[in-house]
Amino acid sequence: MKSALAALLLGIGLAGGLALPAAAQSSVRVGGPVDQAVDRDAPPVPTEILGQSRADSWHGIRLGEQGTVSIPNKQAGVLIQSEGEAWRAVRNGPLSQYGSWVLGGILALLALFFLVRGRIRIDGPKTGRTIQRFNAFERGVHWMTAGSFVVLAFSGLNLLYGRHTLLPLIGPEPFAALSHYGKLAHNFLGFAFILGVVLIFVMWVGHNIPSRHDLTWFLKAGGLFSKGVHPPAHKFNGGQKVIFWSTVAGGAALGFTGVQLIFPFSFATLEELQLFQLAHAAIAVVMIAIILAHIYIGSIGMEGAFDAMGDGQVELQWAREHHSLWVEEVTGEKIHHGHHGTPAE
Repeated sequence: MKSALAALLLGIGLAGGLALPAAAQSSVRVGGPVDQAVDRDAPPVPTEILGQSRADSWHGIRLGEQGTVSIPNKQAGVLIQSEGEAWRAVRNGPLSQYGSWVLGGILALLALFFLVRGRIRIDGPKTGRTIQRFNAFERGVHWMTAGSFVVLAFSGLNLLYGRHTLLPLIGPEPFAALSHYGKLAHNFLGFAFILGVVLIFVMWVGHNIPSRHDLTWFLKAGGLFSKGVHPPAHKFNGGQKVIFWSTVAGGAALGFTGVQLIFPFSFATLEELQLFQLAHAAIAVVMIAIILAHIYIGSIGMEGAFDAMGDGQVELQWAREHHSLWVEEVTGEKIHHGHHGTPAE
């Protein structure tokens, strides 16, 4: 009896499998009018909700009204999320376009500044003596924050521009692998960057309170455009204070929005996540532009600047010229402020 039933079910299955292609061919026609592609013998599909017109139903769907679904993901009940269209239009439109202008503009300005001004040299005679500017812990925190930011910047820019720049150059498979591991690095190193920003704030906030000397520094443009002009400054000058507060404020915003995106729907709705993503990308682009200027001045832009975060020791004459008030605090010597930063006789 069991054998006969099994044979009967097997026969029905085979017959149904052979009948499926024929049924598909009879109900779908390629190239014909739309009305010919519909199986006239099929039962009608309901397109209206009882008690509600079709126009009202589609109006509600367009506004993002959520229907009822049986699967665990209840958000699947939203058929159309119109805010997503706006998010996509902004991300692929103004955000990408203006972002490329900001990054291209800062690179062009730095190149032009280097061609016109050249490397900012130490004006006075070098003493051969050094003074400690940053200790090992400060340098370690700086490089942890800087290193994680560089990886975050490249992996983030790849998500925004890689499809149109890298993909045509390296092909789909390498690009997919690069994007995958870049995303993993982005997610994990984001926490190192957040920690670094917190430690930077704790270490240096006391040295970055605005003072009257910052106004003098800005009025003289920090001496960046005038050879031999060195306005007085404490441990951090006006320009460095701008970098500090930009890093703290921008880093806090990037950390907050980044955590929302790493843990989606844990703290925010879909619409809020879309806004967080746009804000995260826009703030990141501005931060990258600011850090590019910081990297330039701290490397090829100014002689002796890299030593501060290299071994922590800077040439005494460099410190006199760029941070004369700080040198007075540390060494007790009196310095003529404004020009070569030489000690008073």
